[in-house]
Amino acid sequence: MTTRIAVVGGGTGGTVLANKLTSKLAAELDADEVKVILIDETGTHVYKPVWLYVAFGRADPSEGLRPLDDLLDRRVRLRTSRVTDVDTAGKRLTLGDGETLEYDHLVLATGARLVPDRVPGLAEGAHDFYSADGAERLRDALADFSGGRLVLSVAGMPHMCPAAPVEFSLMVEDWLRDRGLREASEVVYTASTERSHKLPPVADWTDERFDARGIEAHTDFAVERVAPDERTLHAADGRALDYDLLVTIPPHAGVGLVADAGLGDDGWVETDSRTLEAAHAEDVYAIGDTTDIERPMAGSVAHYQAGTVADRIAASVRGHTPTATYDGKVLCFLEAGLDEATFVSFDYDSLPDLREESKLVHWAKGAYNESYWLTARGLI
Repeated sequence: MTTRIAVVGGGTGGTVLANKLTSKLAAELDADEVKVILIDETGTHVYKPVWLYVAFGRADPSEGLRPLDDLLDRRVRLRTSRVTDVDTAGKRLTLGDGETLEYDHLVLATGARLVPDRVPGLAEGAHDFYSADGAERLRDALADFSGGRLVLSVAGMPHMCPAAPVEFSLMVEDWLRDRGLREASEVVYTASTERSHKLPPVADWTDERFDARGIEAHTDFAVERVAPDERTLHAADGRALDYDLLVTIPPHAGVGLVADAGLGDDGWVETDSRTLEAAHAEDVYAIGDTTDIERPMAGSVAHYQAGTVADRIAASVRGHTPTATYDGKVLCFLEAGLDEATFVSFDYDSLPDLREESKLVHWAKGAYNESYWLTARGLI
C-alpha cells in the first residue's frame, strides 16, 4: 500500500519540506511506496522579504515570485487547487473542485494572511509593504513624499517578520537623508508592545539606534482606528498621532480552514513546540506561520521546522519511532539602514544575540536573498 504524504501550502515551509521528504524517502518514492503531494492554491511561490526592498525601489516584485514547478523536486506531485475542508478523523482533504484526497500524513503550511479590515480606516488610510501590491503603492507614495510626518505603526500582533518594522524605520530614515528630506521630516514609530520590540535584546539595540537617529517611538500604542480624512492614527488609550504618510503592519490571521477543522483558534494550529504535531489530530503537523508556537513568523523558522518534520515523517514511514525535535532555532538578518545590517540568532534555551551592524552583513543578506531559490529547492 502506498503511503500518501500531503503538504498544504507552497511557501517556504511547504516547499522546503516537500523537497526534503523526496531526498529522505528517495528509495520509497522510486519504488512507488510513497507519494508526496503538495497542494497550493496559486502554484506560485512567494518570497516575501523582497517586498521591503520593492518599497524603496531596490527590487522588482518579480524578484519575489517563482512558479512552484521550478522549485519542486520532480517526484513531488503538485496540485494547484484550494483545500476547502480538512477531515482529520477520516484523513481526507476536500479540494476546490469537490475532489477528495486521502492522506496518511498531513502537514499544514498554510501561513498567515493580512486582515487590515480589523482596524477601521486602515485599508483606506495606510500603506504597507507586506504584499507585492502594497509595496508598489508604498514605493510610489515615498517617491512623491516631499517632507512631513512619516509614521510606521505596528497595527497588529503577531505578524510576519517581526524585525521588519524596525528595519523599515531605519531604512526610511536613511532614505530621507539621502534625498535631502531628513530635516523637513519626522520619523515616528509605534508598537503595541511595552518596548520597541517584544524581545528585550532587540529592543535595546533598536532604542539606541532610534535615539541616535532622532526616530520618535511610542510604545503600548494599541491601534484602534485610522481617520484618513484627518490623517490621524488613534490608539485604544485615547492617544492620537497626526501623519502625512502612514505605513502600517496590518493585523494578521491564519486561514479559516484551520479553525473549521477544529485545529486551533483564529487560523493558528495548536502545535507541540518540540515535535510540531497538531494537538487535536493524529498524523498532522504544522510548520511556519501556521502554528501557535511562540516563535517569530520568519522564513528561517519555517525552514528549520521543515527539517524536523521531514525527519519525523520519514521515520514513521519506515516504521521507526520519530525522535527529531525542533529546538526553537531562529536566524534573522536585520537591516540597520540602507547599507548596513546585523543578524540575530537564538533558540528555546538562549536569548537573541545581535552582532555589530556592518556593510558586510548587509551584503550577506543581499546574497542570501539572491540564493534563496536554491535553498527552497534544497540545493544548499
